[in-house]
Amino acid sequence: MLKNDFIPVAIDQWYQRQQKDAEGDFYRKIAGQGPRKEFSGTTQGRYICSPDGTLLGYNNNRGPERIGELMKSALANFDPNSFDSLDPLGSTTPDPEYHLQSPADGLILRVHSKVLDGYTPTNEWTSVFHGATGRDNVWITAEEKRELAQCIRDGGDLPAMIAHRIARFHLVDNTRGEPPRWANSEIRSLGISIDKQGIISGKVWLETKDGKRGFTAQLLGFAKAEGDSITRFDFVAKGDFWGSGRYTHFAPVGKFTLAIDFRIADGTDPSDSIAPHGSKGWVEGYFESLK
Repeated sequence: MLKNDFIPVAIDQWYQRQQKDAEGDFYRKIAGQGPRKEFSGTTQGRYICSPDGTLLGYNNNRGPERIGELMKSALANFDPNSFDSLDPLGSTTPDPEYHLQSPADGLILRVHSKVLDGYTPTNEWTSVFHGATGRDNVWITAEEKRELAQCIRDGGDLPAMIAHRIARFHLVDNTRGEPPRWANSEIRSLGISIDKQGIISGKVWLETKDGKRGFTAQLLGFAKAEGDSITRFDFVAKGDFWGSGRYTHFAPVGKFTLAIDFRIADGTDPSDSIAPHGSKGWVEGYFESLK
């Protein structure tokens, strides 16, 4: 039903409810008809609307039965003859504050994370969490890309800015929700290097001051550069994670195995264009991760 009768769109409403452009106007028109009309706070949920923005249904529940009933109800209430054309809403120029663009001539890495063990079969969501895969992107600037290419050719430590960006914003457990970033003070030790054969290796120890959340992992991978062009940069960080964040509840008890893999994005996946989660509301801080 979702594939055949609807056009599904996945967004992060934190952006759309604040954007001053046509996309933001259209989203606020839809969400403003629902129960969460205060755009200063979250409007998250599932909305079904007609192409002109008329709300046909809303819920904020993940259960497949309830979502199925929501879709059936929306279809029953949808009249395709109720509108003739669609009028443009607001400015057609994207709001640059919320439409972040990847660095020109830079590098994008796809990131996937997965909890490998530690869950116990307590309810129906345990298997969902155990099977969930977190996704994100790493952005690397053109200048950093040149530094990285030289590091790959000559061997040596990974450029500090790239290493800290990966540690602070991407060595996180994002399999159940939006993860907290690591502070620089929570990077207890970090060492990532590339030898002259292109083998990436390293270790990292991340831990909060109170010790309630942390990650100790080893890194292993492969890199290859031809001049300033990086043709391969794949590695995995795997180790023991513990604790939860404000929006990542229901982690396994105690320490559990978390694996995070990184590889060059080739632009074939639509999600390659999505901005890193760590840049949300703080893109300058994302690129200046050592500060």
